[in-house]
Amino acid sequence: MTGAGRTGFTAGIYLITDDQLCGERGVVETVSAAVAGGVRMVQIREKTASAARFYDLVMRTADAVGDRATVLVDDRVDVFLAARAGGAAVHGVHIGQSDLPAPQVRAIVGQDALIGLSANTAAHLAQLHALPSGTVDYLGVGVIRPTSTKPDHPAPLGIQGFAAIAAATLLPCVAIGGITPADVRALRCAGAAGIAVISAICAAENPARSAKEFLKEWTQ
Repeated sequence: MTGAGRTGFTAGIYLITDDQLCGERGVVETVSAAVAGGVRMVQIREKTASAARFYDLVMRTADAVGDRATVLVDDRVDVFLAARAGGAAVHGVHIGQSDLPAPQVRAIVGQDALIGLSANTAAHLAQLHALPSGTVDYLGVGVIRPTSTKPDHPAPLGIQGFAAIAAATLLPCVAIGGITPADVRALRCAGAAGIAVISAICAAENPARSAKEFLKEWTQ
């Protein structure tokens, strides 16, 4: 079975960026505010941008975050490698079921990078558990509730469905999808190693205050 991930992995409140939801404020300013409010992991996600634009966004965001949070790149292993080669403090990638296979991603990014993988079914876990230990560091599990940020999302798991997935693996599980502060304590009790948030922070009038609200529920 796949092991429990990289030593020292922590997630807590985990921001996934959305350029449209950030609006005129922009991704970099939104991330900076969220990190000031207590976010400690940031996944930079950009589904439609060119490689050059995504690279620039990763470089600027990582520079703004500095050493205050772990920065991951969504999907694009090439952009992660380019940003790392450019001197950015980026720490890994998050991949989905339709992206490059996790063993190949591990071979490309090396043993020091974090790899997160989206998983939400027993079949996904069965495939994952057949991999060598250390291939994947954590799982993104959801959606918990319906969310407009991913219209093609699978059927919502709810908190009980999340708990079943978390109990079936040794890997840390980060809950994602339509989560509000009112869900945080129940998800942590259900085994969540972190809470991933998109719209509740990116679209918030005050991202720092929103991040603090999630963090308060997480730490109580």
